[in-house]
Amino acid sequence: MIKTVFQHAKKHPGLIPQFFFTFLGMTGAALYLIRLAKGPHVTWDKTNNPEPWNKLSPSYQYKFVAINTDYKNLKKEGPDF
Repeated sequence: MIKTVFQHAKKHPGLIPQFFFTFLGMTGAALYLIRLAKGPHVTWDKTNNPEPWNKLSPSYQYKFVAINTDYKNLKKEGPDF
């Protein structure tokens, strides 16, 4: 497969940016999926920690980008479970 990509790139140099951005997009998507799989709302081990989201502090920034929310000043609202 890689050999075919290099052969096409040698014959048609205009395809090089397309190959580059396709590879860049696939890499970015894979890294984002890995980031989502490691998030606090995903449970991989149900025996040791069945509800990992209950152990997060209120100041934990779980969103990738928080525009209007300042997570440093948040206080806990509710009982401990």
